[in-house]
Amino acid sequence: MSRSLKKTLSIFLLLILCLMTVRSVGADTAELIKEYEKKLVDIRQQKNTLSTQIQEMDTQMYLTGLTIQRSEQKIIETQSEIEKLGSRIDNLDSSLNTLSKLLLQQITKSYKMRSISLVELLFETKDMNDLTNKIKYLRSSQNNNQKLLIQVQEAKSSYEEQKVIREQKKQELDQLIISLNNQKVELKKQQALKQKLLADTNNDETTYQSLLTQAQAQLKGFKTFVSSSGSDSTIASNAFGNGSDGAYYSQRDARWANQTIGGSQESILNVGCLVTSVAMFAKKNGQNVSPTEIASDYSRFSGNFAYMKNPWPGVAGKTYVDFYGSRANINQELDSGNYVIVGVYKYSCDYGGNHFVLLTKRDGDDYIMHDPIYGPDLKFSSHYSTICSAATFK
Repeated sequence: MSRSLKKTLSIFLLLILCLMTVRSVGADTAELIKEYEKKLVDIRQQKNTLSTQIQEMDTQMYLTGLTIQRSEQKIIETQSEIEKLGSRIDNLDSSLNTLSKLLLQQITKSYKMRSISLVELLFETKDMNDLTNKIKYLRSSQNNNQKLLIQVQEAKSSYEEQKVIREQKKQELDQLIISLNNQKVELKKQQALKQKLLADTNNDETTYQSLLTQAQAQLKGFKTFVSSSGSDSTIASNAFGNGSDGAYYSQRDARWANQTIGGSQESILNVGCLVTSVAMFAKKNGQNVSPTEIASDYSRFSGNFAYMKNPWPGVAGKTYVDFYGSRANINQELDSGNYVIVGVYKYSCDYGGNHFVLLTKRDGDDYIMHDPIYGPDLKFSSHYSTICSAATFK
């Protein structure tokens, strides 16, 4: 066996080994992702304890890490494909140039031959055999021109096709890089949420169960209110308008209705009345935030629940003040031009009420409100009668 052949075989075997390794890594990652996705489902079916929550978070973080690994491998593969396509395009470009030059030369020759008349051809031939050879040459030249033309067309078609594929791969690479960056951001959020849960509960099961009980009770009231009011579906962006003061938001707005709150899986649509009311107060007082920004601020919520910390974290440079449902204090604040967030009664007044609205001013013995469910600038008495809790920011 020659030295060059041995070298070629060695490179070929090394290439096969590399491909097998890449395929093996990809297959292993895919299998691990399936395994841990199943594990995550099993954990979520267990009793809700601090221990299982931490286990769920650890499993989710490991899954995200595997997803990052898969994305990184896909990026490497796509970059390699783009490089190969670039090399292939360069070769096709070179071939196309060569074939085009040959075709041009042949066409020039054929044009010169076609300018010779049959009479001249007869006079220029020595004998019949010479004439036959010249006619065969002309026919052969025409056939070669046709073949060259087909080759040029095929080369051009392949060249354009490879360029399109390379462009598609470049776009795919851009999306992969964006996805990878998002996955890395998500992993950092998951890590931060775990540390926050441990800090909020002091890594104590009793504290966790207390927060869980409060969160579940309040969120159940919110959900029951939304479903019973027939408002458990999204509406078009800004469908109710901005209100007379330009500060109204609806928790049903398609722009954020399906966004989750804090580190939970609960949506603004289902349990976001308080989040939305706080966002409206902030906007009225010069902090241009929407329910999206309030819901995304994990520090406002206890543990990994959609349960706002009490006292509520401040907005617009103001601090939480609790009126404990006092009508006199509510009236005083409204008369001074300050909005008040109140919890209202539907089924009970536990945990502040089943729904929260923003009172904007007095209207005799009644109030005008921005309701995250029903709309802006409504009379309070048109939907509610009992105020369970009241608070503002000053």
